[in-house]
Amino acid sequence: MVDNGSRDGSAFLDEEFPAVRFSRLPRDFGLTRALNIGIRAADGEYVLLLHDDVRIELPAVMALAEYLEGRPDIGAVCPKLNTPQVRAIPTPSETDPPLTLAGVGDEVVAYCVSGAAIMVRTAFLRSLGHIDERYGNYGSDIEICAQMRTSGRKIVVLNNVTAVHGTTPSPAPSAALDGDRAAGTAAFLSKHYGFAAGLLYRLRTSLLALVTFRFAVLGAAKIDGS
Repeated sequence: MVDNGSRDGSAFLDEEFPAVRFSRLPRDFGLTRALNIGIRAADGEYVLLLHDDVRIELPAVMALAEYLEGRPDIGAVCPKLNTPQVRAIPTPSETDPPLTLAGVGDEVVAYCVSGAAIMVRTAFLRSLGHIDERYGNYGSDIEICAQMRTSGRKIVVLNNVTAVHGTTPSPAPSAALDGDRAAGTAAFLSKHYGFAAGLLYRLRTSLLALVTFRFAVLGAAKIDGS
């Protein structure tokens, strides 16, 4: 478990869960860097990436692992969440596709999923070297999904395996989150569609930020602890 500079008493969880390995960071370095630290510390065949507001029971975790064990063609698997979790991969013409519910059927193949709860093969994550740390809080899940698609692997949501995604607001200021989201989107577009696509997005969002007085978006800085 990675404690990304929390101030809510998480430091005392060691006593309650002595078998859990904790990696404690002195401040919030952003979700992407925290994920990379956790992935490097993992020694299992699969890694379950969870946001701190997701509750999942052990039988559900085991079901996800068993599914991957029996389906080598699948790169990642997710439980069904009570919140929207599937979307299209962003493009220059649709930079922020909306998240929707997973749909019907026992197994739903998705191009892109929320990173709130996703189990990925450790070998795949390590083949990337690391999740690109041009992302702060926003973008790491989209990057994983884009890399999964490039490698020809599928992402599946299992509707008969569930987890609860909470709705507690992030402790980060909303202005910082807006800037991080803009920076992450620009980084994704630049990486996957070319420098011009990222630059055009920055110009559009900067103009809109000026008109709407959203100056944090104008700066478009990722959350990385600096």
